Amino acid sequence: MAKIINEINNILLPRVCFGCNAQLFSGEHTLCAVCRHDVPLTDHNYLEENAVDRIFYGRIPIKKAASFVYFTKNGIVKNLLHWLKYKNQEQIGQFFGNWYGSLLKENGQLKNIDAVIPVPLHPKKLKTRGYNQVAEFAKTIAENLGANYCDDWLIKTKNIKTQTKKGRQSRWESSKDAFELNTSLDNKFKRILLVDDVITTGATIESCAQTILRATEIEIFVLSMAVVPEG
Repeated sequence: MAKIINEINNILLPRVCFGCNAQLFSGEHTLCAVCRHDVPLTDHNYLEENAVDRIFYGRIPIKKAASFVYFTKNGIVKNLLHWLKYKNQEQIGQFFGNWYGSLLKENGQLKNIDAVIPVPLHPKKLKTRGYNQVAEFAKTIAENLGANYCDDWLIKTKNIKTQTKKGRQSRWESSKDAFELNTSLDNKFKRILLVDDVITTGATIESCAQTILRATEIEIFVLSMAVVPEG
């Protein structure tokens, strides 16, 4: 009966691809097979050096970093993240989280992570938007890794305006001292995965990591849904 109801709903309210707006077929979710094939995946993993690692060299002692896809000014990833961030389409984060999380689980990478920590939004921005755009991605990654998901561990204390058009130095100045740890929580974590939506200069992750490392000895791994390519 549930299957019949779902089929009727798909006829009356057809699900469409967020990439090309074509109707999705049975078994397709969020993206059609063609658009999924066009997603520009990175080849990053947690075993070999990659471009995201190099962003943080000499800046902050993280253990390892990676991103799932490449973000360009024009392309499917930009469109997907726009839907995710501004159009209440949180399922896109879950879609990416299941996709990459299953790869991490299959390859046995990050299997000893204690907790997955999403980069938080400032409370005012969270109230306005209604959700943290990285939350579903981070939560689904945690489920695949069998790790704790902790969205109250870091607190954002500075309400920073969009940094899309800012340069590296401006981004760093804006993000400096923008976070603090929730001291009311009992921290027993030894290895955490810090998760963001897009890494451009790494300023946000750097600020989060500095806040964490000032307060506790911990191994920090980094993951983002997307990264802006070098050059």
